[in-house]
Amino acid sequence: MTASELQDMLVAALARRCGGTQRRWRLALGPVRALSIDTHPHCNWAVRPEGSAYEIAEIEALLDRVRLTHPIVDTP
Repeated sequence: MTASELQDMLVAALARRCGGTQRRWRLALGPVRALSIDTHPHCNWAVRPEGSAYEIAEIEALLDRVRLTHPIVDTP
């Protein structure tokens, strides 16, 4: 899975679970950054969510669950 595919999956899950538009959740989530597997062997991606306290809490809760099943993304 690539970082952009992971971002699409996260945005769709947030819109489905919480309502609102995918555009709004994409803005709140921000880009998924792929990190080096050498320095981040357990989870090589990160995001910096922005938005309301509710949006950030929902994003963080989803990220905790998704990191268990998708800890590694393909790096360029």
